[in-house]
Amino acid sequence: MAAKKLNLPDTASVAAPGPDGRLHAPSANRNASAIRNIILKHAGQSGRALEIASGTGQHIAMLAQALPGFTWQPTDVDADRLESIASWTQYCGCKNVHPPALLDATNAGWAARHYDYDLVLMVNLLHLIDADGAKNAVDGIANALAPGGTAMIYGPFLRGDKFASNGDQAFHKSLIDHDSAIGYKSFQTVQGWQEASGLVSNPAIEMPANNLMLVARKPARP
Repeated sequence: MAAKKLNLPDTASVAAPGPDGRLHAPSANRNASAIRNIILKHAGQSGRALEIASGTGQHIAMLAQALPGFTWQPTDVDADRLESIASWTQYCGCKNVHPPALLDATNAGWAARHYDYDLVLMVNLLHLIDADGAKNAVDGIANALAPGGTAMIYGPFLRGDKFASNGDQAFHKSLIDHDSAIGYKSFQTVQGWQEASGLVSNPAIEMPANNLMLVARKPARP
């Protein structure tokens, strides 16, 4: 199945175009250093890394420079974003980033073409897709990991059935007003999907702006 562009409200993604083809999203600048620190703590300093929904490409550019021991594979569902990702990679002069690949992680079985990674990172996607697509993404991450590999899923989540803030509740409402099938999922639900896929979940990690990082590891071979 071909990758499809997400149809989202204006509240979901703020990215301003630059003259050189690089898109700029303020949120990516704000959370990159925090994400880098979690990677260093839980996934080490080297390996093969896959980023799902790389978006503007800012994360790849910053993380590739900060973590040169990793070889990065950026992906996105939106073909228009691939140009921005490639432009950011060229801008940073990063030699440890592969050309971006078109990937719709909401499709079941996507990991058949993306596998054996030491780290799979997904930032700010699950609240923008429906529950079936979200589960496919989480299941695929488990299959994309090499034994001993680490999954990291960052974003806004419900805590049980409660929002972390009034701002989160308002953002969720803007999403479901646009498409009733999308919106926030509870982190407990996502961790349940991870564990059902054979991953071992760590406790959820509090991140800036009421977000969470869900870290899980694929057991190493005996």
